Order: sequence, then structure tokens, then C-alpha cells
Amino acid sequence: MGEQTQPHHHLPESSTTTQPPVIDTPSLPPTQNPTSSKLPFRPKKTRKLSAVTSSENPNDKSLESTTSTTSDAAAATSNKKSKIVVQKVIRVLPKITARALSCKGEVELALRHLSSVDSNLDRLIKLHKPPVFDSFQPPFLALSKSILYQQLAYKAGTSIYTRFVSLCGGESLVLPEAVLSFTPNQLRQIGISARKSSYLHDLANKYRNGILSDSSIVNMDDKSLFTMLTMVKGIGPWSVHMFMIFSLHRPDVLPVGDVGIRKGVQLLYGLDELPRPSQMENLCEKWRPYRSVASWYMWRFAEAQGASATAAAIVPVDESATPLQQLHQEQQPSFPQQQPSFPQQQIIDPATNIANHG
Repeated sequence: MGEQTQPHHHLPESSTTTQPPVIDTPSLPPTQNPTSSKLPFRPKKTRKLSAVTSSENPNDKSLESTTSTTSDAAAATSNKKSKIVVQKVIRVLPKITARALSCKGEVELALRHLSSVDSNLDRLIKLHKPPVFDSFQPPFLALSKSILYQQLAYKAGTSIYTRFVSLCGGESLVLPEAVLSFTPNQLRQIGISARKSSYLHDLANKYRNGILSDSSIVNMDDKSLFTMLTMVKGIGPWSVHMFMIFSLHRPDVLPVGDVGIRKGVQLLYGLDELPRPSQMENLCEKWRPYRSVASWYMWRFAEAQGASATAAAIVPVDESATPLQQLHQEQQPSFPQQQPSFPQQQIIDPATNIANHG
């Protein structure tokens, strides 16, 4: 029993010579811990090996540069392709800037454009002579004339307009000051109704107050002009559209509410019903920027289809007459009275530059 307890008394001596005391173990640095000594060196060793590998292998840099060059080239190629695509779109859809239809050669440009974008309209263009837009009247005179012809037959309107011009002393003297100098009673004596007298005075007052002028009307864009003119009493959207086409010769006007143009569009595209004004913009979008010329052909097409069976073609006209007189001669026999849904007067008016709502 004494031998079994003796090693227990000498255990501290052997532990001090061969191994540090257990109590000193927590004070050892982490690098001397056999279980954790390998962990801190693994990332360093990995980084060192990767660095050595990249330095010892001369192809790594060339590979990296080749990869970067390839990626840059691919990016440049993709950018170049995207630029080429944008350029192609610009070439395919060029922006056409249309001038006034009275400018030399502009009607020919309009016909080429319309023929290229609409095969149906191309066949119609080949059947009729091209329109002519060469007449010009000062805006105040043209607007006054449109007011006087409203809701009148052509002959009656011409008679009243002639007396009105004579009262002013000639067409060159149809000015805002002259109109304002006439009382409603004086205007009534030459056949102008009290309502139309108020329309003429309202137009003249807007000129006198500087809201409108001939120069501002000529230089105004289509949208602004439409807004300003529809502020005048007695001048509605249809009257403005007719004024813009036949007086100012604006190239891209589409009278969406005109029955003749809507009828022409229905016939041109074989529609079951007369297109609504809200549908006209989409149906005629391809005609931009020459919708005024296309509208002129819609009138021609509608009147030809509405003519009686014995007058299948448009009747000959007097070549010595002015273009607007020729159009009136063409249109007068076109629509018989038995077609109330397509009134005759509204087709005559555009050709005679008269804002008549019939």
C-alpha cells in the first residue's frame, strides 16, 4: 500500500521537468497551441501560393490581359452594334420637314411620300390631277369671308360677300378698323345677319386688341393657331382646318370632323362604317406630314364614288378658271340630294375656301 501512494507524492516533480504546470497553460501565446496553430497560417499560405503561382507562371498576366482585352473588345463591339442599330433606325425613319404647299415642288414631294407609304392612296393619286395651292388672301379677309359664307348656298354667299367688299371699298380695305366702323344695322342692309355681324366684330376686336394679327397668324404653329382661332365667335374647328389648308396652305392638317374626308377614308380602306373623328388620327397617321394633300384626295374620292351612275368620272372643268373655281366646278354635280348622310355643301366648301357647316 505504501508503494501505491509514493508516486502520488513525486507527481509534481516529474511534471515540472517534462511539462509545464497545467495552471500556466492559459498564459501561453496562441501560436503555441497545437490545435489552433495551423488555422492562422492557412489564409497566408493560400495567398502566398497564389502570389507565387502568379509570379512563377508567366502566362497568367498575359491571360489576364487577354481576358480584359477580350472583354473590352466585346464591350466595344456591343456598343458599336447598338450605335449602328440607332443609326439604322434614323435612316429608316427620317424626319420630314414639310413646307407650305404653295412652295415650289412641295406638292410633288407630298405625292411621292404619300404614294410610298400608302398603296391604296397611290392608286388614287394616279387617277386624279394633283392639287394646286397658289391662292393667298390676307388672314383677316379670309376669315371674314369664311364667316360670311356660313350656312349659305354658294351663290347667296358670293352675293353677300361682294356687297360686303364693296361696302369696305375693295378687298384690300377689308380691315379690322373698317369692320368696326360699321354698325349691325349697316351690315344688315347688305344681307348680313345680326349674329354674323357679332362674329365679324368679335374677330375685328381681337385684331384691335392685339390678340390676333395677320403676321402672328401666318407665323403661328398649327396647334397654337387652332387654339387662338377657335376663341373667335363663329369660328369652329372645321372652319379653322379649312382656313389652314386653303388659305395658309399648311401641309399637315387633318379635318377629322369633315364628313367628306371620313367618307373617303371609309371607301379607301373598305371599312364597314364611317370612321369616327376619334379614329381618324390613327387611320391617317401614315400620311404625316402631308395629311392636307391626302385629305384633298379623300374629297375627290368621296365625290367620285358619290356621283350618279351616269357620271362615273369627274366632269371636265374650265382650265382657265382658278384652282378653287375648278374644284367648285368639279364638285357641284357630285352628290345628289338623295344622300342626306353625305351633304353636298360640306364638300363644296373646302374647294371654295368657305367655312360653311351646311
